[in-house]
Amino acid sequence: MKIVIGISGASGAIYAKQLLDVLAKTPHEISLVISENAHLIAKEELGFAYTQYDRPIFGSRDFSAPFASGSAKYDQLVVIPCSMGTFGRIAHGFSDDLLTRTADVFLKEKRKIVLVPRETPWSLIHIENARLLTLAGAVVLPAIPSFYSKPKTIEEAVDTVIARVLDHMGIENRLRERWGSV
Repeated sequence: MKIVIGISGASGAIYAKQLLDVLAKTPHEISLVISENAHLIAKEELGFAYTQYDRPIFGSRDFSAPFASGSAKYDQLVVIPCSMGTFGRIAHGFSDDLLTRTADVFLKEKRKIVLVPRETPWSLIHIENARLLTLAGAVVLPAIPSFYSKPKTIEEAVDTVIARVLDHMGIENRLRERWGSV
């Protein structure tokens, strides 16, 4: 598959890192769209740089990226973490940067899009945006860890979310115990 991973400026860089670590072990073609703020947050939260991945990284203003056009055949977009600002712009078709343009393309082309907001609580505006996005065909998958597998570390708790993201992407994984097998 050809997959675009969008990383917005929301807190929760660990979610993007954990997903990229898993995808690095697969044969899928991965391209990255990373906001300037996302780079800063990864450094602040994890002491980490996304440039460590040997994947093409596109900046917020690089509209020459192939997936900015519907004629390019890309299969999936995952925005992780997805800030509520990005979430709202996607919900309302406001394509002011490469990430929101890519989401606009994926929605209009009826391609798989998974949005992972990491914000709480939600206002009525956030709820309405989630409703609009769901109606438009996106999967809204809030970064809410599960605990029935008894995670012992932050990474294990994060992996409960990443496993769900991978499930929705159709990528087999064994990141956590499935319900009923614990």
